[in-house]
Amino acid sequence: MLQVCLNGSRHHAECPWLPVGAEELAAEARRAVDAGAEDIHLHPKDADGRDTLDPEAVGDAVRAVRRAVGPRIGVGVTTGAWAEPDPRRRAGLVRSWTAVPDHASVNWHEDGADLVAEALTDRGIGIEAGLYSGTDALRRFAASPFVDGVLRVLAEVTDTRVAEAAGVGRRMVEDVSAVTAAPVLLHGADGTAWPVLVTAAALGVDTRIGLEDTLILPDGTPARGNAPLLRAAREILHRHGGPVRPGRGPASQSP
Repeated sequence: MLQVCLNGSRHHAECPWLPVGAEELAAEARRAVDAGAEDIHLHPKDADGRDTLDPEAVGDAVRAVRRAVGPRIGVGVTTGAWAEPDPRRRAGLVRSWTAVPDHASVNWHEDGADLVAEALTDRGIGIEAGLYSGTDALRRFAASPFVDGVLRVLAEVTDTRVAEAAGVGRRMVEDVSAVTAAPVLLHGADGTAWPVLVTAAALGVDTRIGLEDTLILPDGTPARGNAPLLRAAREILHRHGGPVRPGRGPASQSP
């Protein structure tokens, strides 16, 4: 499965093609799906472009993206602590969401991960367990009551040099697979994004790409939106024999 991460916690000043508002996210999600994305991860933003878990912002983003891509594409959001540091308030905001996404990521190195995961479970929202390399997230996750109840694990190579990224990614997949049978989605960030995507393709595990993870194409040129990143990722997956859903092309603009 190839997921697109549309925007992340980045600001528009970092990238002129970064989608921020609900309608921008919807249009960018449509283009990403046409380019081959099979699932969507996004960060709802407030009026100042900062990540938020506010029910109105989450609802606007989820509803707009769902209208754009149709019911067959999963739509997920973040629950990162940078959007709301207090774990109890974070869980409370999840319980207040008026439009329910298909899944949401929970970072297990952050305090209160089990509280947020419980709130998501109570709402019928799938959990993507975010495990950052170089943290104690895997240990915490292995001891969690949700270890066997998540939709997938996001194994995130975030703290290493580019030359070490492939090895770190392989070890993460092995270590995660030793504690849970949940599917693993392996990805990197910034300089490690493309090396780790290649590693995921070679291992045959799920992966993702998008403006959250990198602003640069494999040839070093800036990505003018998520769709070029998706097309480059599909080419890499195809070269490594991974399952790739064909892009729909510009002619298919409705779900």
